[in-house]
Amino acid sequence: MSLRFAIAAAFALATAPAFAAPTTYTLDAGHTQVVFQWSHFGFSNPTAQFGKVVGTLEFDPAAPEKSRLEVTIPLSSVNTNVPALDEHLQKADFFDAAKYPDATFKSTKVERGADKDRLKVTGDLTLHGQTHPLVLDVTINKIGKYPMRDAQAAGFDATTTINRSQFGIDKYVPNISDDIKVRITTEAIAESPADKG
Repeated sequence: MSLRFAIAAAFALATAPAFAAPTTYTLDAGHTQVVFQWSHFGFSNPTAQFGKVVGTLEFDPAAPEKSRLEVTIPLSSVNTNVPALDEHLQKADFFDAAKYPDATFKSTKVERGADKDRLKVTGDLTLHGQTHPLVLDVTINKIGKYPMRDAQAAGFDATTTINRSQFGIDKYVPNISDDIKVRITTEAIAESPADKG
């Protein structure tokens, strides 16, 4: 091995991480749930969930601060298991889904958490026609080969609390709680070689 070749190889190895790009994942709507909970007059703490969530994630476990997340949640997908309540939540008292059909979240900053499996994701939540910052406390569940297909996968859980009156959704506060607890679980799948054709 010539000295010139050895120097060139060492330089390439040293600089390779700087050119590594985050992997782009697509959220798997079938394995993504956004569950929210509220207090009802202090007597009970019901939950509901959104489905049909779509989004993309750019993520590199070695450099999570370079990550980006964009998510869209159709508010018409709300499910409380009480059809009359589902209908009421979509009306002007709450989501006003006819006027504001989607909620969106776009990350603005990703920080490492207390350990390697924790992240703090700050972003802008748009809901009910208003946009405010929101922080997600994220746990990385698993990064690896997806067993059902030839693709890389990433799984996460996240929690946050939304103050609904901040978004102009203040009907029945405080009898129905202003603070809404949110729990999210998701799987995201990277583009596979087969997908690239």
